[in-house]
Amino acid sequence: MTPGFTNIMVESKNSILFATLSQIFGDKMNLARIKFFGLFICALCMVQTVCFEKLAASFDSDVRVDSSLRRIQRFISEYLLDTCLLARFVFALLPHKPPYRLALDRTNWKFGTTNINVLVLAVVYQGVAFPVLFRMMPKFGNSSTFERIELMQRYHRHYTKNDGK
Repeated sequence: MTPGFTNIMVESKNSILFATLSQIFGDKMNLARIKFFGLFICALCMVQTVCFEKLAASFDSDVRVDSSLRRIQRFISEYLLDTCLLARFVFALLPHKPPYRLALDRTNWKFGTTNINVLVLAVVYQGVAFPVLFRMMPKFGNSSTFERIELMQRYHRHYTKNDGK
């Protein structure tokens, strides 16, 4: 592929990403935040890490890296992202229509002396699981049947709302 063609493909994908973000988050997020979120997603895909310094360095913008780093830190610490909107965004990017294969998984680790226990619902596409909903569990150990059902009901409420059923 020629470099010019590659740039057109990247610009096209960025336009699709921005249009999708605007459609889903437009009434909940201002334009500057939507543009930042698009940069953030592209950086995550490019560097494949959540290290803020690496993400900031890979932003495709004319802004200094330290400014991008502060912007990332502010976004993560101050902005409460609506997980249902995030799930709609993931669904909008999937290249096929429902029914989807879902995976329900729990992960538990320690951060210092704090136990972090998360129940995650993901959409599986071509062997890759895309987390769409989660529940922070205020306990150590397995999830209960009730907690798993509640997460699936959240998915169902969102899915039927998004799909128009």
